[in-house]
Amino acid sequence: MHRTLSTVARGTAFEQRSLQLLQECFSMSLKRVGGKSDGGIDLQGWWWLPLSSISQPTPITPPRRRIRVLAQCKAEKKKFSPNYVREMEGVWHMHAQDRSPSESNIRVSELGTVALLLSESKFTTATLTRALGSSVPFLLMHLPPPLPISSDSPVETTFGDVGSAFWNPALGGAQGLLRGELDVRWERDPGGGGRPGLWCRDKRVQNWTPDAHGECVDASEDLDR
Repeated sequence: MHRTLSTVARGTAFEQRSLQLLQECFSMSLKRVGGKSDGGIDLQGWWWLPLSSISQPTPITPPRRRIRVLAQCKAEKKKFSPNYVREMEGVWHMHAQDRSPSESNIRVSELGTVALLLSESKFTTATLTRALGSSVPFLLMHLPPPLPISSDSPVETTFGDVGSAFWNPALGGAQGLLRGELDVRWERDPGGGGRPGLWCRDKRVQNWTPDAHGECVDASEDLDR
């Protein structure tokens, strides 16, 4: 018999699953925010990306540059509405414009702030159209529910996969935050199926976060300023 989760429990479980997937598959080190004073943010942290074509690592810098991430998670059965995009635009403007420059001596390149929308249900065409035309750097990711071990068991086998990923020109375009240097490509499995992967200058980006590689960089540094 399947156990029905409350709305709050379902949302919390989805946030935890999102954290795990994004760290293991997309080089993001995030933390849960939550609570009544979260300012419309469920997760926040950093996205660790390859150095640009004109940058070179040094002995005192991490091998990645970072972009700030503000994320909302929606674990709903109905399709993702464009109203959530409009809501996130307001959240992004409130937080991104209220950020003081880092005074830390940790030399990590920062590109800016991306608005990340994570949904357990699919995005509607109207939602994708709205995000496409936004001046806010958007990344939308569909994380479908993971499959159970069997039809008789509510236990999930894994954290699931990333079903799809989409970004707009303000993030991935030639004039966007990423300067057109990265792509999201669909990677097919030999046995069928697949998942989106991150590519940079025609090479697959290997997953990397400071926590996973023992780097002395605090992923939450400066986030609360």
